[in-house]
Amino acid sequence: MLTDIVTGITAYISTSIGYLIVLMVIFATVSKNNRILVYLGDILGTIVLVAASLIVAFVLKAVPSGWMLGLLGLIPVGMGIKLLIAGQSDDGDVIERQITNKRGVILNVAFITIATCGADNIGIYVPLFTQMSVSSIITVLFTFAVMLTIFALIGYLLVKLPLVAKIFDRWGGLVTAIVYIGLGGYILLESGTIQYFIQI
Repeated sequence: MLTDIVTGITAYISTSIGYLIVLMVIFATVSKNNRILVYLGDILGTIVLVAASLIVAFVLKAVPSGWMLGLLGLIPVGMGIKLLIAGQSDDGDVIERQITNKRGVILNVAFITIATCGADNIGIYVPLFTQMSVSSIITVLFTFAVMLTIFALIGYLLVKLPLVAKIFDRWGGLVTAIVYIGLGGYILLESGTIQYFIQI
């Protein structure tokens, strides 16, 4: 069991360390009343990714082509570009509208989680799950739940630091756009999507 817990911790950190920055951006741009909804959205998005990984591992028995998963990187890039364009207006609520549109905070955060973590999570979780017993998978999933809560708490606490809060208050739109575009570009590059289309 200890080995499974360590494996779960390692797998979660390796796929989510970059997402901690995204969580900080989200926490900094939603109202205080909606911060618990960010956590719930994170849970929903993670459940979708883990479920997809389990389905691929146990039904398809194959990892989808990395470059295809990398296409998910286009989503945060598009969100970042949209935010840069919208951020040119004088409306101070632009960032919050990016997250709190009519679909609700939970669905938007879940969508962001899936878009930014999808390629890494599925690419790592599928091979991991195919080599594990059911009891080991249950232990790893429980570990994921604990790690998700810890990461959400860290992201929330970091945003409450005066210096971080001041930066996001003044430069929130630009920081958010840069993080989205940078993360999307990284996903496209790391998964081989850009290289794939260059070779074509």
